[in-house]
Amino acid sequence: MLNSSSSFRVIDYRLNKSTGSVPPADSKVDVIVIDAGHGGHDNGTHGKVLKEKDLALKIALKVGSYIEKNVPGVKVIYTRKDDTYIALDERAAIANKNKADLFICIHANANPNTKAFGTETFVMGLHKDEGNLAIAQRENSVILMDENYQERYEGFDNSPESYILFTLTQSTYQESSLKFASKVESQFKDRVGRQSRGVKQAGFVVLWRTTMPSVLIETGFLTNSPEEKFLAGDEGQELIASGIYRAFKDYKSDVESIN
Repeated sequence: MLNSSSSFRVIDYRLNKSTGSVPPADSKVDVIVIDAGHGGHDNGTHGKVLKEKDLALKIALKVGSYIEKNVPGVKVIYTRKDDTYIALDERAAIANKNKADLFICIHANANPNTKAFGTETFVMGLHKDEGNLAIAQRENSVILMDENYQERYEGFDNSPESYILFTLTQSTYQESSLKFASKVESQFKDRVGRQSRGVKQAGFVVLWRTTMPSVLIETGFLTNSPEEKFLAGDEGQELIASGIYRAFKDYKSDVESIN
């Protein structure tokens, strides 16, 4: 529980966007950045056989391949295509530099309770329970590996107090992010047959730094043996990837149908 009397340095985390308005009516979804979480010396979480960094990369490449083969005209950009470490701010910078229309960050979950299982998709926002905070802190902890991380992340240090500062951020793209996240979880539940834990909000640094609709997908719990077994197999990875791909197709169709 956060103590309102805690002392911390107040920093405005709002991004300097080119506009503060909603996307124009002629919006297209032509550029997508797919971010495989972790990599290199950052393994992420793990199960008995799987490392998060390896699973995230396999699924990310499969999602991208589906889009490249089946959705003509969409440019797919990967933050990494091999076992490379990339800092969180650099991942977001890739999306911003390429003026991406959507940013998808792929991860895997962990929990001391080995019975916990299911998918969940996050958008940038204020966490509503301590469980969401714990997940964000675990995924954000990688910033401590980066040189000059306090300067690079504008004073954010992954302490519970620093998450209060995310309340200063009002994302222009939250509604669109929530729409895509809902489509992802619907695919996982209705088409893939996975247990959906729903769409949630939390302060993920990689989402905070992006200037487009962005989500972070937790594809399942590596600490749950049956779920790890599902995710370790080619069929399980294909099903998860195809669910994200179909959600993307639906989202793109919805956005462009209003033009």
